[in-house]
Amino acid sequence: MARARYVDPVGGSEYPLEVPRWRSDAGRPLMLTPQAGISREDVERGERSLWRYRACLPEDIARPISLGEGCTPLVEREWDGARPLFKLEWFSPTGSFKDRGTSVMLSYLRGHGITEVLEDSSGNGGSSVAGYGAAGGMAVKVLAPAHTSPAKIAQVAAYGAEVQLVEGPREETQAEAIRQSDRLFYASHNWQALFLEGAKTLAYELWEDLGFQAPDNVVVPVGAGSGLLGCHLGFRELVASGQIPHLPRLFAAQPLNCSPVDAAFVAGRGRSAEERSTDRAVRPTIAEGTAIRSPLRLPQMLTALRDSGGSTVAIPEEDIVAALAELCAQGLFVEPTSATAAAAFTRLVGEGRISPDQTTAVVLSGSGLKAAATVRDLLATTPRPS
Repeated sequence: MARARYVDPVGGSEYPLEVPRWRSDAGRPLMLTPQAGISREDVERGERSLWRYRACLPEDIARPISLGEGCTPLVEREWDGARPLFKLEWFSPTGSFKDRGTSVMLSYLRGHGITEVLEDSSGNGGSSVAGYGAAGGMAVKVLAPAHTSPAKIAQVAAYGAEVQLVEGPREETQAEAIRQSDRLFYASHNWQALFLEGAKTLAYELWEDLGFQAPDNVVVPVGAGSGLLGCHLGFRELVASGQIPHLPRLFAAQPLNCSPVDAAFVAGRGRSAEERSTDRAVRPTIAEGTAIRSPLRLPQMLTALRDSGGSTVAIPEEDIVAALAELCAQGLFVEPTSATAAAAFTRLVGEGRISPDQTTAVVLSGSGLKAAATVRDLLATTPRPS
């Protein structure tokens, strides 16, 4: 198979992977040309991290920046009459699933001589880039919205990264990062194609967790969409390599207060016209990790959902809080963003879109320690499950 290249999924232009870049000449986010996937024989069983799947990556990285990311627990729990499998991605070294993408992205960039990077983030992405930058001897500057949880900012600063808070909506933080990208290489977890290459190891890991079989369904909390797109990439490669017969259905869980993917998916059902979100109102949400009103990769997310036969779920705030309380009551201390996926599973089963007897993985993306004060305050006024 031909060597992987950057590709603009909209315009089709391609660029060599040997020269790191974060967008196409047309200013759009890039992906990589399709890859062949791997078989179970290619898994490096002696490696206790996502790097056990290094054979699926587009480049051979001799010295990865690794803190043991990946190999997170998959636990079965009783949940509304079903028994979903919760993937505990908060066991990642910096406390969120973003470590998968960051480890691969920064390893690739460092391997191509980049030693200073810029990131913009509402929290978890910045924490991850700051942590892995420290581990890899790279200088990191993180721009974050001024309203970001103080615990997340404290984590970024603890790793030694430079922090700049930006007033205004989340989009202004990205705009400021792009303005500064002429001075520092923009290693954005939203823009970088190599970040998705790390994120796709979640699909490979679920496949291995389940005895080299795919689940029937995967429910993912979605903001910028790296978790959803990573699962689509990984499972698509497993189909291509003949390891699984078809894609699992992928479901995007969003808070109703900020649900552009759900709005676009619902508006686009049965249409072939260009997909755009509706004018659904955007309001503040406790699921801050998904509070992105205009995700860059919206067309690719819609393609992933339709390709897999999945769909979207938009969850009211009170249902997110109820799911958070139930998760904590079962010993699963997550941030509110993760609870959105659990609440979506409840809805999907209740509406008959997922059968209780199917194998469903629910991705819990971030640790409750990231937003401990918020979780405390939410649960203080919420009846605990009996």
